[in-house]
Amino acid sequence: MIARTSRSLRPMAAVLTGTLLLAGCGARIQDGTASVRKVTVNRCGEQVEYTTPARAVVYEAGSADKLFALGLTEHVHGYVMPPANPPVEESPWAAEYAEVEFLSDDLLNRELVVDARADFVVAGWRSGFSDQRGITPAILDGLKIQSFMHAESCFNYPGHPERVTPFEGLYTDLERLGRIFGVEDRARALVAGYRERVEAVRARAPKGDPVPVFLYDSGTDKPFTAGAQVPPNDIIRFSGGRNVFAGLDARWSEVTWEAVVEARPEVIVILDYGDKPAREKIAFLKEFPATSALPAVVHDRFYVLDYNEGISGPRNIDGLEGFAAYLRDLER
Repeated sequence: MIARTSRSLRPMAAVLTGTLLLAGCGARIQDGTASVRKVTVNRCGEQVEYTTPARAVVYEAGSADKLFALGLTEHVHGYVMPPANPPVEESPWAAEYAEVEFLSDDLLNRELVVDARADFVVAGWRSGFSDQRGITPAILDGLKIQSFMHAESCFNYPGHPERVTPFEGLYTDLERLGRIFGVEDRARALVAGYRERVEAVRARAPKGDPVPVFLYDSGTDKPFTAGAQVPPNDIIRFSGGRNVFAGLDARWSEVTWEAVVEARPEVIVILDYGDKPAREKIAFLKEFPATSALPAVVHDRFYVLDYNEGISGPRNIDGLEGFAAYLRDLER
């Protein structure tokens, strides 16, 4: 079950409010003074000391969803949501998004974070944090702003690489965030529930040779697809399929149409997001000479995966269950 919080029932005496906020932030009262709670947590292979954040800024829905799923809405100041992301009103946490501030529909940048007076920033390496745009954990450290990176994105982080499979990255993030915010029990319960749902899917996966699956993100001259280091790879394999580009030790990667044709996918997963609707991608694959004769296209075997089911976040589990049901239906 996903724990949620609400700000609709917050009227209370000012003194009580202050006491609860201190308790929620892990502060301890000693001799009439508050001591700040500190905890050391791994950040992409680097041990980092955190104090409990109160003004988190999150980039994309995967980051926001992780905090909302842990019941940490009160600690989130605002979110940055690029236009490609589906509307937050469609999210399972639509009520939580409504309680925090929409900061920008641009890419994450240092000025935005500073202007928001953030004390904590959650994003992925090269999917939010970027050397080119001048917002990295090291730069934020220098500004005394704490940061957290999705473990799934850390395998090529300079100096402190960390390698986990994508779903293990989701569990790792929830457990680490649980430690940072002092909600370890909540995080453990959430992860245990997700693991149970994943194992239930794996137990029902079709037997025999895995179905070859190609994920189509975008691209006409060359297709953009999912390598081994992103959640769709685990979604496909746990469902009983085989990502035809699982051999790519990468996250999202450009390949060639020749490689797609050679792989002969029997199912194509379409990653659906705002500025590139799934119906347009399917129409292209049906009309494009290189792909029109693929088994998946001939038999009209397309599965639409929501953008937020494909990036690291709690909705990965929903994406897994949906795609697994689709593969099971193919057997009937």
